Amino acid sequence: MVGLPQGDSPLLLNTSYTITADIDIPEGGAEGMILTSGGRFAGYGFYLLKGKPVFLWNLIDLERIKWEGPEALSPGKHSVVFDFKYDGLGTGTLAYNDMSGLARSGTGTLSVDGKVVQTQEMKKTLPMILQWDESFDIGSDTLTGVNDADYLPPFPLTAGLDKLTIKVDRPQLSAADIEKLQAAQRNNKSSE
Repeated sequence: MVGLPQGDSPLLLNTSYTITADIDIPEGGAEGMILTSGGRFAGYGFYLLKGKPVFLWNLIDLERIKWEGPEALSPGKHSVVFDFKYDGLGTGTLAYNDMSGLARSGTGTLSVDGKVVQTQEMKKTLPMILQWDESFDIGSDTLTGVNDADYLPPFPLTAGLDKLTIKVDRPQLSAADIEKLQAAQRNNKSSE
């Protein structure tokens, strides 16, 4: 599936999520895009680079956060997982005219076959949207790449993609969170 508009793809901003790719590496190795959304000016990519699994966030072309496996995957079946735990309250704070739940930090972990290969903190995330003129692609990158230093589109996946799962776990406001946000709203003289 390629060329899906951003508005029709899973939104991974301001939330925790897990992406699992069950792939089959042929003899001689593989490379290419497993999944991408966005491109040169903002977005993410999950791909094989010279056989190594990579997950990368492009933060509006100002910074790129990259998780990378230490070695190329051997021929055969593998499960490659990127798990992100978001630290913020999420978009629920917007109902209280408060943006404090957006663009918070989180921790990403890249795993291969159940073994963690890299964990690192992402100190900030994107707050609202990815660029509208890019797309959500599986198996190649149809528009601009999220990291020109790594690959050039279309960067077709040369491994077999047996299954791709995206699990989104949006933060839910607790009763205490709601009480705090309501109190801040009442105490904000500029909102009256």
